[in-house]
Amino acid sequence: MEKEKSLQKAIALDQADPLAGFRQRFYIPENTIYVDGNSLGLLSKDAERSLHRVLNEWKTLGIKGWLDAERPWFHFAEEIGEMAAGLVGAEKNELIFTGTTTVNIHSLISTFYKPAGKRTKILADELNFPSDIYALEGQIRMRGLDPASELLLVKSVDGKTLDEEAIINMMTDEIALVWLPSVLFASGQLLDIERLTKEARQRDIPIGFDCSHSAGAIPHHFSQWGVDFATFCSYKYLNGGPGCSAFLYINKKHFDKTPGTPGWFGYVKEKQFDMLLDFEHAQSAGGWQISSPGILGSSTMEGSLRIINDAGIENIREKSLKLTSFFLELLQPLLDEKSYALSVATPKEPMRRGGHIALSHPTEALRITEALKANGIVPDFRAPDIIRIAPVALYNSFEEVWKVANILKEIMERKEYEKFGNQRKAIS
Repeated sequence: MEKEKSLQKAIALDQADPLAGFRQRFYIPENTIYVDGNSLGLLSKDAERSLHRVLNEWKTLGIKGWLDAERPWFHFAEEIGEMAAGLVGAEKNELIFTGTTTVNIHSLISTFYKPAGKRTKILADELNFPSDIYALEGQIRMRGLDPASELLLVKSVDGKTLDEEAIINMMTDEIALVWLPSVLFASGQLLDIERLTKEARQRDIPIGFDCSHSAGAIPHHFSQWGVDFATFCSYKYLNGGPGCSAFLYINKKHFDKTPGTPGWFGYVKEKQFDMLLDFEHAQSAGGWQISSPGILGSSTMEGSLRIINDAGIENIREKSLKLTSFFLELLQPLLDEKSYALSVATPKEPMRRGGHIALSHPTEALRITEALKANGIVPDFRAPDIIRIAPVALYNSFEEVWKVANILKEIMERKEYEKFGNQRKAIS
């Protein structure tokens, strides 16, 4: 695309964008094009207000805030779960705002992983976020079994994506549980949750998903699809802030199961302060809560969800796909130039990709990332060769995407990345 022509297209897309006004509800770092919302979303003014309100409630109400706050803290996790339910297609009481992603994985796997007879193995994949694999290995060891034989990882042919047919073929009568990501954190490939769930259900295998890289960017329909359980963080596309609590989903058909890692906040609400020694868990996703919720750290989620629900998850997904499609269109001349050695690891088909585009360079991905940062662009690097670019529907514009593509072109033409070292920082 010619530079001026593509710029005019970007401007026209922004003028026609029904979500353009939501950018004003966020704090955008000065002199920055922020395309790292798939790692940490930006602070919104709505989230700031809900945090300040809760902080003031603690200041003025003290302990009375548990029942007398505008949104009583005692029911906060349930109410935030209800606010987010429509984003993932959860029915009443199936979603709770609690814990952190890895803690929730332990809680879910300890509940649903019941090795018996031939069915002793967990099926996962080698491209999943490492923390998920650590948790699965730990759960297997806790049952006196060996992860080397009991954790089966679907292999990737290209090191970037997964073949869903290969996943299904590994759902044998030895599998006790399936755990998969909705979107691969490095390449951005979106798996077909509905299809995989259907195949697992036909084989009577419980299946769960880590949706941290899709929640808030892609609509899901957990209950309709029959997903057994899931979890996802809140600090990426949900913009809850660093370390904000996660969400935990339990299909209502499993409410009678006993949580594998019980804690007092999962007790039946009406009896929680009876302090009885016999654990009676709430017949809802709330029964899988473990500890008291961190109200201050979680308060931002209320404001953030208000923005997302105002925009509508279907509208967010539509714009997200337009942003990434436009970026891919702009990238094509760079991909065609063989000397640049750039490629795209994300599937080109819109319905097979999540919210970010993964660029790959065999040797210079880290230094190209640093060059982008030096030019006021904030992406991120994932070893060994991935640069992730995530234009977020709520606060990124098409013109920003145009600028990212053109600055990247200049970096590659001038070899600006050669100015930077190959020493990776602690967080990249």
